[in-house]
Amino acid sequence: MQILISNSSKEPIYAQIHAQIKKLILTGELQEGQSLPSMRQLAKDLEISVITTKRAYEELEKTGFIYSIVGKGSFVAEQNMEMMKERKMKVIEEKLVDAIQNGKEMGLGLAELKEILTLLFTEDD
Repeated sequence: MQILISNSSKEPIYAQIHAQIKKLILTGELQEGQSLPSMRQLAKDLEISVITTKRAYEELEKTGFIYSIVGKGSFVAEQNMEMMKERKMKVIEEKLVDAIQNGKEMGLGLAELKEILTLLFTEDD
């Protein structure tokens, strides 16, 4: 499991770890029941505080992506595909609402926003 921390990101380190592990789970790179590195080992590998990795793991546990067993470690939780789809849809909607709000603040219309979305969506094709 490779986690990359960006020092230039405005996102807190624990949130970067949370987002990257979540993505690995959602893309299937981390499978149900697979163990995660211990909080101490991950902190050592990333050269960050154990408190930071603990917070990332706690957030993952709160959102149902992992579970922990005292003395054994943390593991990828069983994922309900329908729930995962709902979570992803919610995240997409929230981000689109933010983009719409920012666009309105700049005076962009729906047509311009659609053009930007279309451009970004097809950029990798």
